[in-house]
Amino acid sequence: MLTQLREIVEKVASAPSLLDALDQLVVSTCHAMKTECCSVYIADQKRRRYTLMATKGLKKPSRYTGLAFGEGLVGLVADRAEPINVADARRHPNFKRLPGTGEEAFRSFFGTPIIHQRQVLGVLVIQQREQREFDEGEESFLVTLAAQLAVLLAHAKAQGMWPDQHNGLHLKGSAASTGVAVARAWWDDNQPRLESVAPASCLDREAEQERLSIAIELASAEFRRLRKRFDSELQKDTLAIFDLFSHLLNDPMLRKDLFSKVTSGDLAEWAIRQVVETYSARFTNMKDEYLKERAQDIRELGQRLLYFLYNEDTTEHQWDEPVVLLTRELTAAMLASVPRDKLAAVVSQEGAANSHAAILSRALGIPAIMGVDFVPEKIHACQVIVDGYRGDLLVNPNRHVLAEYNRLLREENELAKVVEIGLDKPAATRDQQRINVFLNAGLSADTSIAVNRGVDGVGLYRTEVPFLLQRTFPSEEEQTHQYQAILATYPNKPVVMRTLDIGGDKPLPYLTIEEDNPFLGWRGIRFTLDHPEIFLIQVRAMLRASIGHDNMDILLPMISGIAELDESILLIDRAYTEVAKVAEAQGKSLRRPRIGIMIEVPSILYQLPVLKGRVDFISVGSNDLTQYLLAVDRNNARVAGVYDALHPAVLHALKHIMTMSQQLDIPVSVCGELAGDPIGALLLVGMGYRSLSMNTRNVAKIKYILRHISLAEMEELAQYALSATFADEIRSQTTAFVDSHGLGGLIRAGK
Repeated sequence: MLTQLREIVEKVASAPSLLDALDQLVVSTCHAMKTECCSVYIADQKRRRYTLMATKGLKKPSRYTGLAFGEGLVGLVADRAEPINVADARRHPNFKRLPGTGEEAFRSFFGTPIIHQRQVLGVLVIQQREQREFDEGEESFLVTLAAQLAVLLAHAKAQGMWPDQHNGLHLKGSAASTGVAVARAWWDDNQPRLESVAPASCLDREAEQERLSIAIELASAEFRRLRKRFDSELQKDTLAIFDLFSHLLNDPMLRKDLFSKVTSGDLAEWAIRQVVETYSARFTNMKDEYLKERAQDIRELGQRLLYFLYNEDTTEHQWDEPVVLLTRELTAAMLASVPRDKLAAVVSQEGAANSHAAILSRALGIPAIMGVDFVPEKIHACQVIVDGYRGDLLVNPNRHVLAEYNRLLREENELAKVVEIGLDKPAATRDQQRINVFLNAGLSADTSIAVNRGVDGVGLYRTEVPFLLQRTFPSEEEQTHQYQAILATYPNKPVVMRTLDIGGDKPLPYLTIEEDNPFLGWRGIRFTLDHPEIFLIQVRAMLRASIGHDNMDILLPMISGIAELDESILLIDRAYTEVAKVAEAQGKSLRRPRIGIMIEVPSILYQLPVLKGRVDFISVGSNDLTQYLLAVDRNNARVAGVYDALHPAVLHALKHIMTMSQQLDIPVSVCGELAGDPIGALLLVGMGYRSLSMNTRNVAKIKYILRHISLAEMEELAQYALSATFADEIRSQTTAFVDSHGLGGLIRAGK
């Protein structure tokens, strides 16, 4: 039966159209199961009915033959979302005869729903003339076939081949950069793919080395040009993306690896693929979403090198009107290839919301959607709508939808101007309750982070990226220079530096770590305590860098128990004593930094009272705390929908932390994504939080929404959220609350 199942699926998958596929399905299923009738009913949401799309055994009087939602045995199968096996269908209370189909000749009925991601796409039915129940083997076969068919039908729906999509195509992806755009689509596929490069040898090694050298120089020149182009538009921390590419291209180890492959006889293209895949593999297996995306940046670098191997002379396309750029994989170079005033939005088949290209899109204010399953030929040159809030791509929308989105676009443009007003002023609620807004920083190995307008300091500086980009542990001197630059950028403002958050899920290229479950393994403080020499070097570098600035605090990640904290403090005290002596001998003084811990492992929630006297502050990492509380890896597409920062358990944990910190008189802040989300910020302030740390792009929006709502209203909203049972209740109520204040445009994004 498995062989027959595989054959049916292969035939259906290779069919040229949806109708051909379904016709092939019913014929093959009848043959495999030795039944007299097989039919497929497809859900038509617009007409609210299940249309008989293909059948072997029944007649099909018209193209709209079918049953309304809830009608007949087919409707019952769909409503219950489970199979139904009936020996005599005509005696079942839900039976409804379809006139003109000849269905009255068949007695036995077995129907199973075709479900994809909880949505019923249709119903697969087999019938026979004799009165009998289908056996377990037949049931199992059809249920398995329906499960596999669901994936194929979902893909067909994504490609615009669904019955109710004749008036436009609605595709979904991951929202990477918020905003709305209405424009013509333009497909760009001039980027070569690493995957298409096959093993190949060269005849002239010197000529091949020359080709590689020219490609590297052209790529370097391009990244310098792109940085210059964006210099007036972007913050320096975002411009550092291009510096990272330049840094990698000039890395002696990368060049050595590339040229050694060519010297050994490999064609330049093959050498690039091998080396880039080796480097990107270091990041690919990381659980940390931010660091995982760095693998894509290295692949982008490799693809630009491939591009310049083929194209030494490049000419820019001339654009007459703004376009929505469609691409297989969005890169920083592609973003720069279209003038800013001609780029309405970008849509990519591949990639994720945390890639450098996505970060650039957000920094430039360009709506972007990643991971959209589209057929370029069907969309190129069509009028499209990009909803960067919900991750929607609408192709050839009707005039009513178009009018609504044009209205939203006008509202968006007006709102963007309004939100920027007062950005330089301190954050406060409508009734003047002061809220501290900090920045999450540490985008790249570069240390040139701009002084961001309107922030009270850096609430989280990630120190691990430089460790990941080098071939050896960075020296104490190297780290000191880097930290000095950061601290000098924020004079008289606190900078919270998180110690190395590395381990099984973020393997260093020079330290192999293999674990079955790295997410629960050797990471964060567990790694650094097992390597006190690395920890001491980093802490000494931080302390040395802080001399003369006196604005550095230390944050310890992944603390799960007090023993880890005490051991860390002993090492910090030891480093402090050493650096203080040297500083004193030089006539300088060293300020003792405040020490804090990340609250992200649930176990520490039950040890908060013991923190009194041990730490000076705590910082809640809402991302990891949510993942650990809900036992869900949000990077796993199969369960990402379970991840919900508004889950009642998460909110109660956050309230517990706030209540305990007030009782213990320990300052507390939130540095996860929840702090930069308008709904999240309102709930957190309503719970009592007064310090929020977020990405640059969210600062103006959060300040604006806080300024228009009173503390009492936020407290009432938080109280409701804490009494709710379901996350959807909370989301619905908070959305209505924000809408009632005329601020709905700030939260248009879905869950």
